[in-house]
Amino acid sequence: MPRFVAFLRGINVGGHLVKKERLQEAFATLGFRNVMTFRQSGNVIFETTESRPEVMTDKVEAALKRMLGFEVSVFVRTIASLKKVVELDPFKGVESDGASFLVTMLPTPLANFPLDLPVTIPKSTAQVISASGAHVFSVTHGGGEGALPNPFLESKLKVKTTTRNMNTVRDIVEKFGS
Repeated sequence: MPRFVAFLRGINVGGHLVKKERLQEAFATLGFRNVMTFRQSGNVIFETTESRPEVMTDKVEAALKRMLGFEVSVFVRTIASLKKVVELDPFKGVESDGASFLVTMLPTPLANFPLDLPVTIPKSTAQVISASGAHVFSVTHGGGEGALPNPFLESKLKVKTTTRNMNTVRDIVEKFGS
């Protein structure tokens, strides 16, 4: 059975605290199997015979709103698509001294990225360095910069996004990619 990852935006931040067992229950009630969270409850791994991520996204968003009482944006990816993101190696050649490498997920792929890249996020040293399909890659340098790509990209692209450290994406692929 195919394995997917749902990246949830805004879980366990801003007062929206949700235990992993509650999230697993929400996914299980939708008929998803082998549901588990990874590192933080905002990363939910599951299996299903459904092959259309957009259908899964709509079902999960509706179930979470019913169960939790607030909206949660959901970004569903296949393990195979995440493996391609890792294989892109978008940070190759970028100096890593004290830097964090981030992947921002978009709801759908963009045919043409509307920003000239790289672009520095205002009032910071954080940079959006590249984009590929439904993924945007940023480099931050501590001091709270890790939270900057999401609002910056949401304001420029006019869509909801969620961001994860590239190490988390890589670790999900390694652990669940077999």
